Amino acid sequence: MRLTTKGRYAVTAMLDLALHAQHGPVSLADISERQGISLSYLEQLFAKLRRSNLVSSVRGPGGGYQLSRDMNGIQVAQVVDAVNESVDATRCQGLGDCHAGDTCLTHHLWCDLSQQIHEFLSGISLADLVTRREVQEVAQRQDKRRCSNTSKVSLLGKIETSAVE
Repeated sequence: MRLTTKGRYAVTAMLDLALHAQHGPVSLADISERQGISLSYLEQLFAKLRRSNLVSSVRGPGGGYQLSRDMNGIQVAQVVDAVNESVDATRCQGLGDCHAGDTCLTHHLWCDLSQQIHEFLSGISLADLVTRREVQEVAQRQDKRRCSNTSKVSLLGKIETSAVE
């Protein structure tokens, strides 16, 4: 079974964006910090997500990214597809050349499984994930950790400033 890092990170970043949408545009730096995904990798993913009209960018101070439509209308499968990924259970990436250039005995079984997974992900919206208790608990923990780290940095800055004076 193969869902690549690209697909996982895209879904994670979009869920983070959906969870913080009520505060306005979300910066990629904030998503990077909360989710531990490199900023340059997020930039690549969001370029593809923007081309697929899943997100839009807001320029200027306070800018960032926002969902381009209601989170009820964005399915997990759309996010995975937008970054040119697929969930593929076959060894041959669906090409049918898995056994010395020919189709193996179980090729169609694994193709059917891949289709079932895609259908499953097509039935789950970002809104479905946002309303899950366990997702909200993880998001709250991440936000607390981020606020705690921000407070420590701010406090260190104040200490350094007072030491200089």
